[in-house]
Amino acid sequence: QLQASGGGLVQAGGSLRLSCTVSGTIFRHMKLAWYRQTPLNARDLVANINTASTASYVDSVEGRFTISRDNTKNMMFLQMNDLKPEDTAVYYCHVYDDLGSEYWGLGTLVTVSS
Repeated sequence: QLQASGGGLVQAGGSLRLSCTVSGTIFRHMKLAWYRQTPLNARDLVANINTASTASYVDSVEGRFTISRDNTKNMMFLQMNDLKPEDTAVYYCHVYDDLGSEYWGLGTLVTVSS
């Protein structure tokens, strides 16, 4: 099970930190990702991090967002800085492995006002 939190309303230029607690799996063996979705768009990848904590980002958030993981607490994070109105979306945490197992959180809403 995945439980995401940390969303909310923030002004442009502000920051938020999303968290996702993962249970029921061997967390340290899983790859992690954050996705986001708006009502008119598909669910898009924002950032991911592998078991060696190597991270990658889509161009639109590079340099502003940071994905991280804490294997001791079975948690993943997305630090979002310099937020822009176009970052407004429901953010989902995603946990997966190379064997086809995957799990989704319920999503947390981030709203950035201009």
